[in-house]
Amino acid sequence: MSALFNFHSFLTVVLLGICTCTYLKMQFPAILEQRTGFRGFFWKAARIGERLSPWVAVGCFTMGVSIIFF
Repeated sequence: MSALFNFHSFLTVVLLGICTCTYLKMQFPAILEQRTGFRGFFWKAARIGERLSPWVAVGCFTMGVSIIFF
């Protein structure tokens, strides 16, 4: 089943995308400088990871626990 049709998988992909973009922005800031277009989507995901990092961390922890136990 595709991650688009399964809500649990969709949330996992979104959280992993946010965490990956935030990590890449911290390591290589020049990659995510463009704020418009296709690369702007990744810039926005990195910005969400920077600003809402406690909530993203809680979401990742919760998603990890739910994947392991359920």
